[in-house]
Amino acid sequence: MGIKRNIPQITALRDRVETKFGKPLVTHADFLALVAEIEVSQRQHISESTLERVWGYSTRGYDTVSLRTLDVLSIYGAGCYWKQFCGELQRDSESESELFSVESILATGLEVGDRLQIGWLPDRMCIVRYLGDGCFVADECHNSKMQVGDTFVCPQFILGKRATLSNFCRKNNPETSYTCTIGNHNGLTMLQLLK
Repeated sequence: MGIKRNIPQITALRDRVETKFGKPLVTHADFLALVAEIEVSQRQHISESTLERVWGYSTRGYDTVSLRTLDVLSIYGAGCYWKQFCGELQRDSESESELFSVESILATGLEVGDRLQIGWLPDRMCIVRYLGDGCFVADECHNSKMQVGDTFVCPQFILGKRATLSNFCRKNNPETSYTCTIGNHNGLTMLQLLK
């Protein structure tokens, strides 16, 4: 009995095999090279057409994969049999989602005139004032490309996460707008509603 080729576990296995192989499998020659590597490392034979079916390179009417093929690929890519590989994925997936609380400020919770202090690495700091409808204007800027008078739209600011500023307009060029992000790598390091 075959296992459907398009399940998430097989997608994860393909990624693991490509990582071990050192590159994505995208050409017929890549599949031939993987066949040779598996034969040398495991003394097992899988035809290149079987591998191409697993990757969807050439289905030839097949949409399932045999357990034997998945075992060989799992041993090659993950060092364990298919069933064990799926068990590891299950255990890992339990940490894929979690509830957590964050310090954040939503534009919908602000009143016109409210001021926020935001900061990001290495030493950027700005004070922005809420104008309404998700729009802000920069009142004070330190060590930042943002300048006093620049305006932007941002629905929320989250401490530790990067912020996306849309409709970003320079004070001296309000006809042109941009989208930019701040805190790209480490997120916002400072977030405070000023009294």
